[in-house]
Amino acid sequence: MNRYKQCMILTAAAVLVPLTVACGSAGSGRADSGATGVPRSVTGVDWRVDGLTTGGTTRHGPASARIRIGTDGRAAGNLGCNQFAAMATVHGDRITIGDLRTTRMACDQARMDFERALARTLTTGTLTARVHDGKATLTDGDGDVVHLAPGAPD
Repeated sequence: MNRYKQCMILTAAAVLVPLTVACGSAGSGRADSGATGVPRSVTGVDWRVDGLTTGGTTRHGPASARIRIGTDGRAAGNLGCNQFAAMATVHGDRITIGDLRTTRMACDQARMDFERALARTLTTGTLTARVHDGKATLTDGDGDVVHLAPGAPD
């Protein structure tokens, strides 16, 4: 009987341990965890810049425009032509991005115009972040809005 108990305990452990590990990793704390994989936070997600609304006019972002605001206090991505990196301070839904360090490539005029407007919007003050239905917005104090959608990293 003692041998039977040992066998049953080992069998139960062999079944329950993998289940416990699998269930425990479902809530791993990732920003995009959950049943649907929809981001719940603007930080820790690779975002594609879908567009930029400034002065009441919305422009679509170039395919290369991306941003990631890390939980480690760093922001990085592509403004549409040039790569950038900066320090970011996050307090709840408020984000402040410091001076951008960028590469210095030249692109066509439309991409350069978008890039300048995006850089200005990201760095002119505190941004308010909102995530809804898997998309996000960053709104500055002037009401200019950066429209974000989840995207693969560069």
